[in-house]
Amino acid sequence: MLNAPHIPTRPSQVDSEAANDEARMEMYGGDDVREPPQLSPNKEVQQVELSSSPSTPSPVTWDGPTDQANPQNWSTTRKWLLTVLCAGMTINVTFASSAPSSATSRIIEQFGISEEVSYLVTSVFLLGYVFGPFVFGPGSEMFGRKPVLALGMVSYTLFILGQIFAPNIQTLLVTRFFSGFFAVAPLTIGGGLLADIWSAKGRGPATSVFAASVFLGPVLGPLIGGFVADSKLKWNWIFWIMFIFAGASTLMLIALLPETYAPVILLKKAKRLRKEAATPEIAKTIYAEHEKQDFSFGPLVHRTLYRPFQMLLLEPILVLVTIYLSIVYGVLYALFEAFPVIFVERHGFTLSQNGLIFIGVGIGSTLGALTNFYFSLQYSKHIDHWRGFPPAEYRLYGAMVGGPALVIGAFWVGWTGEYSSIHWVVPALATIVLGFAISLIFMSFLSYLIDTYLMYSASAFSANTTIRSLVAAAFPLFTVQMYTNLGINWASTLVGLIGLVMAPMPFLFYKYGARIRQNSKFAPCIDLKIAKELEEERKEKMQGKKISEDSSEQV
Repeated sequence: MLNAPHIPTRPSQVDSEAANDEARMEMYGGDDVREPPQLSPNKEVQQVELSSSPSTPSPVTWDGPTDQANPQNWSTTRKWLLTVLCAGMTINVTFASSAPSSATSRIIEQFGISEEVSYLVTSVFLLGYVFGPFVFGPGSEMFGRKPVLALGMVSYTLFILGQIFAPNIQTLLVTRFFSGFFAVAPLTIGGGLLADIWSAKGRGPATSVFAASVFLGPVLGPLIGGFVADSKLKWNWIFWIMFIFAGASTLMLIALLPETYAPVILLKKAKRLRKEAATPEIAKTIYAEHEKQDFSFGPLVHRTLYRPFQMLLLEPILVLVTIYLSIVYGVLYALFEAFPVIFVERHGFTLSQNGLIFIGVGIGSTLGALTNFYFSLQYSKHIDHWRGFPPAEYRLYGAMVGGPALVIGAFWVGWTGEYSSIHWVVPALATIVLGFAISLIFMSFLSYLIDTYLMYSASAFSANTTIRSLVAAAFPLFTVQMYTNLGINWASTLVGLIGLVMAPMPFLFYKYGARIRQNSKFAPCIDLKIAKELEEERKEKMQGKKISEDSSEQV
């Protein structure tokens, strides 16, 4: 089902469905307020919800297909500036997640705690990532992207002050948790913001940049934190750097980011038109679709809490991808505790020199982003052919490369890092492969989830973010013990073997993904309907040709 001959020129039911799904993606950015038709008790209403009847007032819409108020029509330059701004915020909040890991010894000395307790400084921040999406997801749906992002970034920044002046470890951990809770706002809303402004053709490259920022932040944390920890500055200077960085990012957000969520923009337009209406009667007929949505507690909880975990129970693709990404994300955060064992204990590095090792992960992540960008360009070539909805499996090429690379990198760093007789450059080069693999797997599978679930991708992301953040929060708690007790070689072998088990997943999805999606309750599967329609047209054409040949023979 991954190949089709040509696109028919006549309109069809599939064309209407494709246009409707694209409109819902444009309107709600992957967080559709409707239930899937298969789960909806009123399917007919679902099909005509966007259309209006001549006898009823029409909702406020855009002023034509080129309306500049529509974020989809903004210039490419403006879209890329907003993409970079969004990526910058993501780098900032993920930088904060890992930066204190290099100052662990200074924190232990300051508060007189054990090493095990010190690992919580990273873990509780990631634990905040678990709960934040359930607030910021529905918040951006109700009030728009900008105010919720601004609230999250301002609160996250202020809680860093609590970490700077923490008089004890309890205060530090509590403020770290709440800082993580608010810091997850850009991670939760960023994907929806990109869907607000980019069409399917430009979304791939923009998603690559955004996903790369998820890895660059954690990589910069130990790099900068190592130099602070090795200097004569006080231990809390790493938090001062986090505060300055967060404050600058927050000011740029407030100054430069416009509202991008279409329903909220149209709501503002409806309010303006009502004020300008000639008579009160005319004003009463003007409304925005956003005003008709049910934001009461029950439906809101259903969409933001129930639906993500309902998808986890019903969607095998989401379950398997979440397991894989959770392990990969956990491995990323495990590196912050594993690298000191390898390079400080085995090779005698200082903390600042150990931080420099993360440059390799950064180089690998950048190479992974460039590779994924190339695959995105190849994907874009299929968009016109498939009427805007190529098979989601075309997004899996990156994971096909990244999966085996993760196994190679894990074995490489383990069996060369174990022995001090092997030059440190050899395991350091392996970090490039690890960064390359982790970023490729992430970008590929996150794009796969978007194209699989389309208007329900936000719920898929919410479930995925929650589970993988839980796993990542757990990894730092046992990494040092694992690498110390098993040895660097066998601990890395365990990681490599787990990666080896998971590596066939993108290949299997590429072959069987369409069949699995066909039975999904949340995946629209427009590409499968297009393929079926094209196959029927091909048969009709062949049948017509055969009839024509038979007629010629009879004559």
